[in-house]
Parts: sequence; structure tokens; C-alpha cells
Amino acid sequence: MRKLIYAINTTLDGCVDHTKFYPDEETMAYFTQLTQDAGTFLYGRKTYELMVPYWPEVAKAPPGQDDREVDIEFARAFDAVEKIVVFSRSLESPGEEKTRIVRTGLQDEILKLKQEPGKNIFTGGVTLASQLAELGLIDEYNIVVHPIIVGEGRRLFDGINLQEKLQLKLVGSKVFKSGAVALRYLKQ
Repeated sequence: MRKLIYAINTTLDGCVDHTKFYPDEETMAYFTQLTQDAGTFLYGRKTYELMVPYWPEVAKAPPGQDDREVDIEFARAFDAVEKIVVFSRSLESPGEEKTRIVRTGLQDEILKLKQEPGKNIFTGGVTLASQLAELGLIDEYNIVVHPIIVGEGRRLFDGINLQEKLQLKLVGSKVFKSGAVALRYLKQ
């Protein structure tokens, strides 16, 4: 059975707003490695519109462009993922052929995806991830905490409504030169 893995960057004060900070090269390389193990991405509309078409366009960049090489490597890993499933009631049509829009049945859809053969399922963002956590569907959490406090912006698990606390077990950590720390938790 495939695992559903949640991966995100956050600040010490829980801000996950990508406009408030940007991961350094070492952190991007970490996310590239995680992305290479993904066969499917799950997104809500907002995260999907941030990721597509931005990363597929970066993936087309020829070597030596102004983009950081680590960004191009991430973009190519992102672009290599087989399919993207977007949970949205408002998105009109998918931005690319490997994208499918699902309007209802979040839990049933995830359970079906987990049964399919292939690489793991990855998700990010806030709203969809909070819904998946509420349903107990996330198997692994990869959270990179950056040593900054921004004081504003969207927060990690903003609006989550758990019936009971979610117990996680720390199974790995990595400290980056920048002082950021990657924490890997499994659901107990």
C-alpha cells in the first residue's frame, strides 16, 4: 500500500506562506529527494495554482539560465511525477493532461489512491493537508522548520479540527547549514 506523505516548509512561528521566506539550496535539494519518491501529488486549488504551471515551466529551462540549478532539479523531479489530483469545487479545468480534478469524496478517493501500485502520494499546503490530517489519512509528516520568525502569514494546520489529538513518532531529523531542521514523523 502506498503512503500519503505531507511535506512543507514552516518558520518557527508556524508560517507556511511561501511569499514570506524562500528555502535555501540545501533545503530545496532535500525536497527534490522527497519528490523523486512521489508518484502522485494531491493538492487543493490554491496550492495547485502555485505549483502548476510554475514548476513545469522551470523544468523546461535550459542549463545555465538565471534560475538556481537546485530549483531546476526540483522542477524536473516535480514534472516527472506521474499524476496530480486536485481537490476543488471551483477549478474549471486542469492545467495539464496528467491532472485530474476531484470535486467530492476526499476520503474514498485517498483510500483508492493508496491501493494503487506505484510510488508514494505526496501533499503540501494547508487546507487540504488539514482535512487529510482530520481524517487520519496522512501516514508521514516531513516538516522543515526554518530559523526565522515572520509574525504574519498562513499558519501550519490553520483551521484544523481534530476529534482527538494526533499522536506522531519522530523517526528522523536533519539539521541544515542554515539552521533549518527537517523533522520526519510517522503517524502512530
